[in-house]
Amino acid sequence: MSQGSDTNTDGQEGTGAQPGTFTDPFRAYNFEVVVNGVTQGHFTHCTGLGVKVDTIDYREAGGDPLQVHRIPGRVRYADVTLKYGLSASSELWDWFWSGVQGTVDRRSVTIRLLGADGTTEAARWELINAWVSEWRAAPLDAMASQLAIETMTLVFERLER
Repeated sequence: MSQGSDTNTDGQEGTGAQPGTFTDPFRAYNFEVVVNGVTQGHFTHCTGLGVKVDTIDYREAGGDPLQVHRIPGRVRYADVTLKYGLSASSELWDWFWSGVQGTVDRRSVTIRLLGADGTTEAARWELINAWVSEWRAAPLDAMASQLAIETMTLVFERLER
């Protein structure tokens, strides 16, 4: 088997790294955000992708008093924070503002991690029924030479990969 190959000795396609081969890790800066099927390529930062399953502890009646069983409880998703360069487009602001006005606009958001070539999808996270819960303006500083970066926080009902 040659280095970097994903084919087994039986000619079958593998699902990842094989023993004895080196696979480069994915680059965290190579990602894109798609909102309702439209690529929003100007995001520069994405944090908070996560899920947690709470546990419920219980003891059996009449069982060992020192034995505590744990079962899965409520599932909670972390808020996702996106940072992006301010542009003339008001699409993201309008999405946020609809929630401020009392009409939550739930959208499908896809975060795609891209391979080293910048086009091949390496991983995908789907935020189901996402909406903007927080928006922060770019800091304005006449003495700085930085881009104006806005921040928005998304909440959602379910995460799929």
